[in-house]
Amino acid sequence: MNTTIRSTRRARHGLRSYAVGAAAAAALLATTACEPGEADVAVAPSTPPAASSPAASAAPGDGDNGDADDSGSVALCTHQNLSFSATRYDAPGEQLRHIMVVAVNRGGTTCEMQNAPEITLGDAQGPAPVMEGTEPGEPFALAPGEKAYAGVLTTGGHRDTYEVTFMNLTLGSPGGEAEAEEPVELEMPTEGSFQADDGQRVTGWQPTEGLAMRPVTLS
Repeated sequence: MNTTIRSTRRARHGLRSYAVGAAAAAALLATTACEPGEADVAVAPSTPPAASSPAASAAPGDGDNGDADDSGSVALCTHQNLSFSATRYDAPGEQLRHIMVVAVNRGGTTCEMQNAPEITLGDAQGPAPVMEGTEPGEPFALAPGEKAYAGVLTTGGHRDTYEVTFMNLTLGSPGGEAEAEEPVELEMPTEGSFQADDGQRVTGWQPTEGLAMRPVTLS
């Protein structure tokens, strides 16, 4: 009888111990599942780089050379920018018929030359007419220290002449956008006076001496 009771208690104790052990094992498994190991750690995707704007990604000069439009950003030359001189262009001993006028940019910035100078020889009623085909097609830039040239033909031949004792120059009105500046008196290109007539002509401003003087020396 006692042996049966002890066996029954031992069996119940064994069942209780098994139940406690099973519960502990289940809890351990649950804890292990909630704490992944190094092999189970998920790697977050890297953040893609922010897209750069076209302006930031373009290399300097791509699609734009950075140069401003000359005709829209460079001011026209004025008397304030320039100094003028006149020299004879004939061989020594020959009658003075050809004069080279030089304009030098004395300013600190680039300006543009256009059209032709208005040059009045002595008591002429108006500036010397511009020689056909000698005006530049477009204004050209004159950097500080650079020169522009114009040629003057004082006589066309076979016409009544008059004595020239002074010469005046003006750049004229720049396309009617502003009033013409006051004339500048040029130093005479020769001692004393020289002859002029109604055949006098002037060339447009040119960037080189040859372009300015060739038309008048061939006349």
